[in-house]
Amino acid sequence: MTTIIAEIAQAHNGSFSKTLDYIDALAGTGIDVIKFQTHIAEAESSVHEPFRVKFSDDATRYDYWKRMEFTKAQWAQLKSHCEEKGMEFMSSPFSNVAIDLLEDIGVVRYKVGSGEVNNFLLLEKLVQTGKPLIISSGMSSYTELDATVSFLKSKGAQFSILQCTTSYPTAPEQFGLNVIKELKERYGVPVGFSDHSADIGTAIAAVALGAEIIEFHAVFSRSDFGPDAKSSLEIAEVPQLVQSIRNLEVAKKHPIDKSSNEQFTDLKRIFEKSLAVNASLKKGHRLTFEDLEAKKPKGFGIDASRFEEVLGKTLRNDLKQWDFLNSEDLE
Repeated sequence: MTTIIAEIAQAHNGSFSKTLDYIDALAGTGIDVIKFQTHIAEAESSVHEPFRVKFSDDATRYDYWKRMEFTKAQWAQLKSHCEEKGMEFMSSPFSNVAIDLLEDIGVVRYKVGSGEVNNFLLLEKLVQTGKPLIISSGMSSYTELDATVSFLKSKGAQFSILQCTTSYPTAPEQFGLNVIKELKERYGVPVGFSDHSADIGTAIAAVALGAEIIEFHAVFSRSDFGPDAKSSLEIAEVPQLVQSIRNLEVAKKHPIDKSSNEQFTDLKRIFEKSLAVNASLKKGHRLTFEDLEAKKPKGFGIDASRFEEVLGKTLRNDLKQWDFLNSEDLE
């Protein structure tokens, strides 16, 4: 079954109570996992880090990350609240210190953000936890991914990879849906799709093409404050996405055999048609294409599919307009 992950990231804007509100709001949508980002400014950043998008009044990106921090007790409470609501708590760590924190509160698995795929120091720390990893490939070339995959496989790590385009929001020509199959064939691991398109159709298409994990950003409104809001799904849209994915899973488990149509026999009698004449015609008339019509139901005249067989044939009987045409009417 497809694992469906809704990412809160920094949509909480540093508010612990708003984060709890997000958990409550997503609890009824049918998702499997809520994902967060665990930032510890001193360990991961510096005053020299530039903003990706300058959207807040924070003087530096470091200050922003500092404002996004929660205490270990708060993280533990968030995890408990997710589990009480029937969802898995997951987070992306951005430092080894963050991994220690998440280990202390007992996470099940880890997501590795696009910017950390080449951070082998962090990957080594994650491998040492023995937990499964989900790797986002957003900013990585195949050369870089080859090195990361080789490193993880050499360590015996259990991991999956997400096709992802680090562009917010992602335009259709940037989706890279073709990469899902390429990743599966290249690395032989489970592959998913991390979506920033703000359109439920993108993730549905990814599942149809073989994605086993779907991740997307979730917000109350795309007009909300934050760097990812415009590339997110609104929470009101999430149930439709989940239901569409679950329906697609059922469909994929029930392939249709088009070599047989026996189940449609009765319907075919209703919807398929018989040949008829569209004008009153006299005995001896030679039939042309312009004389013919097809009328429901099937079986009251020659099948409409056989119309070419009657062209040029002579009528044996007079026929009234809209009469069905049968073999006994022909010389």
